[in-house]
Amino acid sequence: MILIEKIRAGDIPSQKVEMGTCSEIGTGAPMPDGADAVVMVECTDIKGNKVKILEAVTPGTNWSSRGSDIKKGKFLMPKGTFLTVDKIGALSAMGLIEIPVLAKPTVALISTGNELIKPEEKLQHGKLYDINSVSLTNAVKACGCLPITSTIVKDDYNSIKNKIDECKHADIIITSGGTAAGAGDVLRRVVEDMGKVLVHGVSLKPGKPILIGRLPQDDSAIILFGLPGYPVSALMIFHGFLAPFLKGLAGIKKSMGEKETVTCKLSRKYHSKLGKSHFVLVKIKENIAYPISNDSGAITALAEADGYFEVPKLVEIIEKGDEIKVILLSWL
Repeated sequence: MILIEKIRAGDIPSQKVEMGTCSEIGTGAPMPDGADAVVMVECTDIKGNKVKILEAVTPGTNWSSRGSDIKKGKFLMPKGTFLTVDKIGALSAMGLIEIPVLAKPTVALISTGNELIKPEEKLQHGKLYDINSVSLTNAVKACGCLPITSTIVKDDYNSIKNKIDECKHADIIITSGGTAAGAGDVLRRVVEDMGKVLVHGVSLKPGKPILIGRLPQDDSAIILFGLPGYPVSALMIFHGFLAPFLKGLAGIKKSMGEKETVTCKLSRKYHSKLGKSHFVLVKIKENIAYPISNDSGAITALAEADGYFEVPKLVEIIEKGDEIKVILLSWL
C-alpha cells in the first residue's frame, strides 16, 4: 500500500483513503474519508511511503465512531450524583466546567468544659486536650459536610447560650459535653430556653446522654446534636446516629452512606447488661473479633479498634465463636 498522509492528534485529514492507499494515524486523531479500519503500527512493515500490512482486519477494527461513548441527548448522570474523580472526568469530556451542585451543609462544632484546652497549648494540671473538636471536625468532612467553626466554651449557661447564638448561621450545630445529668451540665436547660429538646438520653452504652434539639431560626429551624464529652462515647454516637443523617443531608445516596460491615467470629464470651444496647469496640485479626476496652474515656481504645458490633438490649450473652456483624470504623 502507498502511504499518502500522516495524521496526528489534532490534525484534520486532507486525503481520502482509496484502494491501495493508507494513512498513518495517531491515537485520538479523526479518521480520514474512505477508511474503515485501523491496523496497529507494530503489525506493519513501513519502508518510505510503502506499507506492508501483516495482519488482516475487518471494518470497524481499532476505531470508534463519533458519539459512540456519549451520544447527543444521552442522560449522563442523575441529580444527586456524588462527584467522584471519574464523574468529574466525564463532565470534562463534555466540555462542562461548571454545573449546579448542592451546597455542602454547614456544621458548627462546640466543645464545652472548663477543663478543655487546645492541643497546641501547654498542658497544665487539671486540664485536658480537646480531642473532640479535631476528631468530629474530620468526621463531619468525611460525611460531605463543611465544618465552619470549631471552638471551646466554658461549661456555664451564658457561655454555652451565647456561643450557640453565634453559630445559628450554620445548618447543624454539634456540641460535645454538658449532656449528662450532673449539676454542671446545662445544655438541656439552654436548648429548652432557646427552642425544644426532642431527645435526651438513649438506651445505649456508650453514649447514653445524647441530646437532640430544635432551635427556631427565621422561617426554618436548626438541629442541634449534643454529644457526650468522653471521646469514645462522642465518636460512637457520631458513627451510629449522626453520620447517616449528615450524609443524607449532603445528598450522598443511601448506598454510599451505608455502613460497611464484615462478619467475624467472636474471640471470647461477651456479657452485656440487659435493658440497654451496647456498642462494643473490637480488633479484627484473621476474621476473629477481639473485644477491647469500651470505657467511654479510653482514648487508646479508638486507636486500636477496627470496628464495633451492637449487642441488642435484650441479649445478655454472646458465646465464643458466634458470628457477629462488625461495623467498620473506616466506613466513615
